[in-house]
Amino acid sequence: MRLLFIVFISLFVIGCESKKDDRLIISCNSWIGYSPFYYAKEKGWLDQLNIKLINVVSLGENMSLYDVGKSDAFTGTQYEYSMMHTKDKELVPIMLLDRSYGGDMIFSNKTIEELQSSNEKIDAYLEMGSINSLLLKYFIEKYNIDKSRINYINKDQSIIENLISKKFASKAVLLVTYSPYDIKLIKNGFHEVACTKDGLTLVVIDALYVNKNIYKTHEKQFLELKKVIDDAIDVMQRSPKEYYETVKPYLKGYSYEDFVVSLNQVQWINKDLSKDLEEKLVSIEFPVKSIMK
Repeated sequence: MRLLFIVFISLFVIGCESKKDDRLIISCNSWIGYSPFYYAKEKGWLDQLNIKLINVVSLGENMSLYDVGKSDAFTGTQYEYSMMHTKDKELVPIMLLDRSYGGDMIFSNKTIEELQSSNEKIDAYLEMGSINSLLLKYFIEKYNIDKSRINYINKDQSIIENLISKKFASKAVLLVTYSPYDIKLIKNGFHEVACTKDGLTLVVIDALYVNKNIYKTHEKQFLELKKVIDDAIDVMQRSPKEYYETVKPYLKGYSYEDFVVSLNQVQWINKDLSKDLEEKLVSIEFPVKSIMK
């Protein structure tokens, strides 16, 4: 009897350890394009797949968590992928989410003409080492602003969104941001000067990234995750009000009206990747063969 009890306890412990080992940890930051993960979390779908979601405040924090092994997979743009791929050569995109269509933007307290006509320094607040850097580069090149005038200030979006235009009355400022942080910046007196829909030709896509070996070990979970994320996006498009009420805690004070506007700032590519966009991704050496169908 005692031997049977020991065997039972051993099997129970092994079972618990196996379940723990099967758990996947995914990190993503607050952005409308990643909200399907929040919806899946709130509905309990991720728990059913033994997946833990970590919500972070910046793209940089996303990468840092993955870099130190605190997450198994992370969301980000092609820029964050290229940064992390230099450290992890087995890193691949496995799930396409969206293409930014105005959702990444640059705000300022000055007009473009005022920025161009002045020789003064410009304080640029952004998440350095992220797609923010590329957006700013495209912006200053397009509008012929001398990059030596740019004073780069590395801050995450939780800091940037609390800046107030009136406090920079005598100083030119650029803020590189994305939905949902734009709403508060507008309330704080800043205005949009460029975005990925107007003024910037940069293609920005969002995807889920993971090491090939981790993917192979957890392939079934990732395939199921793909299904629930597709389901979440279907709910968003079919019942936006219900979807909004579910993900509202992650959207930084967005009203339902703000949310509806933000939906026009992304193009969902989770099911259909156009030939044109696929060619653009291939041209920037973004691997598409690893994407789950």
